[in-house]
Amino acid sequence: MRTRNVSAAQARSYLAKADEYLAAAENELAEERGIAATSLAIHAAINAADAVCGVRLGKRAAGQDHDRVGELLSEAGRDGDELGRDLRRLLPMKTKAEYDPDDIPLSAAAKAVERAQRCVSVARRVVASAPR
Repeated sequence: MRTRNVSAAQARSYLAKADEYLAAAENELAEERGIAATSLAIHAAINAADAVCGVRLGKRAAGQDHDRVGELLSEAGRDGDELGRDLRRLLPMKTKAEYDPDDIPLSAAAKAVERAQRCVSVARRVVASAPR
């Protein structure tokens, strides 16, 4: 698996991106735009995973296959496992949200946003515990 080194400052930047994507996902859900909410939620979770892997392992997955990030998360301890459970449920929705012509029901979008909220919460906890 290809990886890239991640500094503490970069891990904080990934968390900031995760927070921004999550806020946007929540806004889109409130406006009943399920496709955008789901896509943004997935990106929030991916950036949260990069933040956790960056803090715990000093690296993040760098390949095109987002499913491989689960391997790194499993090396990141309990926090990685916790985040990985939700990320594994979000990633299969990525293609549907971003490329398929079908709509995403608001109930599925709401579940995606909830999962992203948990992922970002884990990342916030991990980044806050990291030495500066």
